[in-house]
Amino acid sequence: MEIRPIKKEKDYDLALERVNALFDAIPNTNESDELDILVTLIEKYEQIHYPILEPDPIEAIKFMMEQNGLTATDLGIILNSRSRVSEIFNRKRALTITQIRVLNEKLHIPAATLIKEYALTK
Repeated sequence: MEIRPIKKEKDYDLALERVNALFDAIPNTNESDELDILVTLIEKYEQIHYPILEPDPIEAIKFMMEQNGLTATDLGIILNSRSRVSEIFNRKRALTITQIRVLNEKLHIPAATLIKEYALTK
């Protein structure tokens, strides 16, 4: 087992190839240990070189609605105001603290995502 830091894209590609080769390693073997270490190195490299940015609040709501098979009407019921959904989605009105709490509780969207500022249209 020769493991080196992942410093450049070629190292990253080689590490991915090795992970594919080790994917079915038997637990508690040298191969499974190598797999664990490589996965950790790859994750760190990806965090630095391919960061995943958090979505803005509106995109997060739309994503979670899609994941849960919800419609705008369903969201209106959840928020206790069907008329506000259109205004929120069209970025005419910002989310209120009460709406943020409800969305966090009902759709499990992190509060940190929901409280982020986003541009409103005039």
